[in-house]
Amino acid sequence: MTEPRVRVFLVDDHQLFLSGVRAEMAERFDLAGEAADVASAIKGIRQSAPDVVLLDVHMADGGGLAVIEGVARDPDGPSPRFLALSVSDAAEDVIAVIRAGARGYVTKSIAPEDLAHAIERVHAGDAVFSPRLAGFVLDAFAGEVSPPLDPQLDLLTPREREVLRYIARGYAYKQIARQLSISVKTVETHVSAVLRKLQLSSRHELTRWATDRRLV
Repeated sequence: MTEPRVRVFLVDDHQLFLSGVRAEMAERFDLAGEAADVASAIKGIRQSAPDVVLLDVHMADGGGLAVIEGVARDPDGPSPRFLALSVSDAAEDVIAVIRAGARGYVTKSIAPEDLAHAIERVHAGDAVFSPRLAGFVLDAFAGEVSPPLDPQLDLLTPREREVLRYIARGYAYKQIARQLSISVKTVETHVSAVLRKLQLSSRHELTRWATDRRLV
């Protein structure tokens, strides 16, 4: 009797890349669904209860962190294993997603066969990283934070980091509210919290702070 195939849910806002992953993975896994934004991803994951979620880290409306947190907010909902897939290999991105609950992190340059193997390993309960990314995680969780990770950035919640990036890119409060599906007042609250935590006094200082750390 053959074992049931791993059920995988795909989350990515780049349709061309999403279609490529779908084509490569369809023969090896059961595709439980896919989504191109945070809200659709959370809804789809709750409805389909996949084994593994292959998750883009950076999306226009919040990204992988928001998806993981949204799924986790439902205590009676599914508990899939998350594998982050990103163009970024920045330490702060890797560590933030792992702290949120992802079991692995690979970059989009990964070969299809290696990606399939990573999905299988995450489903089996392993943690999966390339050697370089694994070093970031080991350093962070051993209390030896690697230089690219800013201790001040670690003070911010995932949502505050999202708002920070939009501010640094020149978005107006109304635009940020629309992108994140929150109210303008909530955006203002997040900005105030970021300024307080980083001990900054203006949007200009915030933009310069983010630019200096290549967060834009």
